[in-house]
Amino acid sequence: MEKIYFTFLESPIGPIKIVGDETHITEVVFVEEAGNPSKNIPNHLNNCREQLSAYFQNKLKVFDLPLNPAGTDFQKQVWQKLLQIHYGKSQSYKAIAHQLGDVKKIRAAASANGKNPIAIIIPCHRVIGSDGSLTGYAGGLERKEWLLKHEGVIKQNNEQLSLF
Repeated sequence: MEKIYFTFLESPIGPIKIVGDETHITEVVFVEEAGNPSKNIPNHLNNCREQLSAYFQNKLKVFDLPLNPAGTDFQKQVWQKLLQIHYGKSQSYKAIAHQLGDVKKIRAAASANGKNPIAIIIPCHRVIGSDGSLTGYAGGLERKEWLLKHEGVIKQNNEQLSLF
């Protein structure tokens, strides 16, 4: 059985738990509070912390980490599509379904998006409703809004959000 390691990062939008095995990152999730990290953390988990810190400091836009999220083949297909949405851009659930070859898969794509176990790095926060609405985010809509503002996808004008 493979050993699992974890560490934490205090971010501007709350504590983040980073989980992985000897070779890959398997989860990046928001938690209520940081705990004690594992002993002898593999380098890629520390590298993940460093890259996320750089992201929050506007010093990094593209992550370079070994990822291995657990999920079905379909979920993994959706998450691969999410990795193609660049920093500062957004896409609709409908567009993701279309890229998967069937616009009728919109609900399945939305469900897979919501089950993404590697927040921020696999950028499920960049997926929005076709009408530009900030629909669903496992980390909470406040975090999704913060992340999209951080990346310049949305801006605030006179108390009203607008999409670029």
